Amino acid sequence: MSDLLTPASASQGDTRAGGPGRPLGLRIDVVSDAICPWCWIGRANLTAALAELGWDAQVQWHPYQLNPDMPAGGVDRAAYRAQKFGSLAASAKKDAQVAQAGAAAGLEFRLGEQKRTPNTVLAHRLAKFAGPLQDAMIERMFRAYFQEGQDIGDRAVLAALAAEIGLDAAAFLDGDEFDAEIRTEDAHFRRLGINGVPSFALAGHILFSGAMPPDRMAAAFRQGHAALTEKGLI
Repeated sequence: MSDLLTPASASQGDTRAGGPGRPLGLRIDVVSDAICPWCWIGRANLTAALAELGWDAQVQWHPYQLNPDMPAGGVDRAAYRAQKFGSLAASAKKDAQVAQAGAAAGLEFRLGEQKRTPNTVLAHRLAKFAGPLQDAMIERMFRAYFQEGQDIGDRAVLAALAAEIGLDAAAFLDGDEFDAEIRTEDAHFRRLGINGVPSFALAGHILFSGAMPPDRMAAAFRQGHAALTEKGLI
């Protein structure tokens, strides 16, 4: 386990026991990118794992850019992925693997709907702006991108998605608030050695990376909680 957050930002709030093995008020941090299919799968598996654990946990999402050098307007997805993976056939094979894993998590991926691979800074800014609606905003962006083929690098698209969950974000998206903070956090996670997402932390300490199945994820959190408790970190 390694540190993820500063002590101030990793405050755990109410961690009183809620019965044997059922701590209350724990904070789980997820480092994620809005265009990472495994992050959407990871979110679904996290929800199931927390239900299995019976934990009352606050989930906080943090920004990571899989493509930090992506042009602000994004690029054509087919051309980009053909170059990245060597061919359109190789890209299609990756998509099929994602769709299969998503189905196991109860998610329907419609990757054929996607036309653009966006820059995700705007999406990360919106997630931070959403405050208590952050998790709902994250889920709505995942669904918009992976099921509906919407360009989540487009301000108008993001403003419309935000409005669906009751968030007026049009003026915010026209500005640059949180832009520098997003890039600073991204760089911080890279310095910590995070090179893939999703990555999960408990009480400010990184436990694991990857979209584990719910039972394995629950076991990892249970083991991590026990280790952190033994060290007096929870």
